[in-house]
Amino acid sequence: MRRIHTLLTVVLAAALRLRFGLGVLIMSFLTQELAAQQAFTWQQIRDKFETANPTLRAGEIGIAESRSQEITAYLRPNPAFTFSTDGTQVAPEQGRWLVLAGTQFSSAVSYLRERQNKRELRRESAQKGTAIAELTQADQERTLLFTLRNAFVQTLQAKAILELSRQNLGYYDQVLSVNRDRFNAGDIARVDLDRLELQRVQYESDLETSLVNLRTAKIQLLMLLNDRTPADQFDVTGPFDFMEQIIPLEELRRMALDTRPDLRAAIQAIDKARTDHRLAVANGSTDPTLSGWYTHNPSFNNPFDTNTIGASVSIPLRISDRNQGEKLRTQLDIDRNSQLREATLAQVFSDVDSAYATLNGNLNLLRPYRDRYLAQSLRVRDTISFSYQQGAASLLDFLNAQNDYRTTQRAYLTLTGTYLTAAAQLNLAVGREVIP
Repeated sequence: MRRIHTLLTVVLAAALRLRFGLGVLIMSFLTQELAAQQAFTWQQIRDKFETANPTLRAGEIGIAESRSQEITAYLRPNPAFTFSTDGTQVAPEQGRWLVLAGTQFSSAVSYLRERQNKRELRRESAQKGTAIAELTQADQERTLLFTLRNAFVQTLQAKAILELSRQNLGYYDQVLSVNRDRFNAGDIARVDLDRLELQRVQYESDLETSLVNLRTAKIQLLMLLNDRTPADQFDVTGPFDFMEQIIPLEELRRMALDTRPDLRAAIQAIDKARTDHRLAVANGSTDPTLSGWYTHNPSFNNPFDTNTIGASVSIPLRISDRNQGEKLRTQLDIDRNSQLREATLAQVFSDVDSAYATLNGNLNLLRPYRDRYLAQSLRVRDTISFSYQQGAASLLDFLNAQNDYRTTQRAYLTLTGTYLTAAAQLNLAVGREVIP
């Protein structure tokens, strides 16, 4: 008996240890799953996007390339070294080469002297080109952030509609359960119960469509983040609501004029065009070439002429080519960039005004929904549902009330998503986040 008791004790202890180990393993899996499904806020999504998006990374490399061109633009011309020989003779009698006896050795160094600050102007033009590249990168980031914010809003909207679809389906299932009991009690006809059960298909369809829309929105967001996380393990969180107050239009315009990178790039392009014109004028000037040489000529009869040095200055005669074409082109380019700046300025005002009008329009639609229509649709649904269960309302009234509630609630969520998209559009138009 003792052996049997001891054996049972050992088996029981082993079972407890196994159960404990399985519990730890399950808890570990659950912890990993919860960690994998961490919900990211908008700021976390934005930080991740700015770090991982390949389009932004490519733009930063382009800026680095532009900076490298500043080095090239400021390089001095290389001096030229020339070494030549002449006068090597063949002795007429011995038939041998008199390489050292009669050969003249000459070495020369020449250097192109650039005038009128050509190097400085080239570097200045390259630096302004880098500044334009940085502003272009900022403008590209502005546009991509709008796309990212749209995907983020679409994900929040899909989550909200999915939750509403689940609530509607759950509520309708409760209604169906009550009406099945009424049918079993002989309170309603079979055809009425069939019509109620057929109506459930619409709520099932809403739920499946919401699931697909949520997955699609997450996939779009993950693509922008360059993230390979499965959509089921990725989630976002944030307020899905609207703000009553908007910054006045004139202040938004002023902020856009100070912030928009495309407008600043257009202004910088005018400045660069002026620098390029000054460089074209400088390139039309004459650059002398300075040369100096040393000659060893043992064949001279004059013993004092064996080793000589010399210098020269070569000045091109720019009679026909004085860089007239580039001077004219760069002068015209100043006017062209000035017109492009005016076009960009008009676009800035148009973007801000349109986004502001769209946002105001959405607010005007959202306020009555929040203040009246949501509560009214809920009250009508509950009242008609109760009346139908008591036999005081028709089946058609009941179905219409259910559909009106569903349509009103979905319309409110859709309008909220439209408002948040319009807010992102206003942020895009201004050039920075004015509505969080």
